[in-house]
Amino acid sequence: MNRRLWLGAAAGIAALALAGCAGPKPADYAAERPLLDLREYFNGDVVAHGIFTDRSGKVVRRFTVLMKCHWNGDDGVLDESFTYSDGETQRRVWRLKKWPDGRYTGTADDVIGEASGQAAGNAFNWRYTLALPVDGKVYHVQFDDWMYLVDERVMLNKAVMSKFGITLGEVTLAFSKR
Repeated sequence: MNRRLWLGAAAGIAALALAGCAGPKPADYAAERPLLDLREYFNGDVVAHGIFTDRSGKVVRRFTVLMKCHWNGDDGVLDESFTYSDGETQRRVWRLKKWPDGRYTGTADDVIGEASGQAAGNAFNWRYTLALPVDGKVYHVQFDDWMYLVDERVMLNKAVMSKFGITLGEVTLAFSKR
């Protein structure tokens, strides 16, 4: 009897743990407006201001991103120039592809493999592995990146960075279309 009770309790705890891991999906935002079309929003000049927070929530880095974006049909280029508060600069050039079902794929020189994302309503979820240089070493970290269109000019972005499923920190950005 005790074994059966223990197994039942363990199954209940496992079910709760798995339910807690279930996060939002792009389809959850399908009815939200304004409708996010990455080809429309990321076309022309966009500026973003952001922070990186560690696991405790402490801001450890601030930055600005100037973006030059253009599309040729379903193929886009997002040329990002980062300037960090400590004076460091960085550049990332995304090459994106829009698919008919609302999916996007993308590559960049410091992205391992291919990024994949899904747009629905006013939201876009983007997942990828980034080669992140830290103190002379390069770490492959996973990003679960969410963007939410607020209006035709403003989009908010929250990305969770993790390794081996352990959250390392978060990136928060406010995009402004010029």
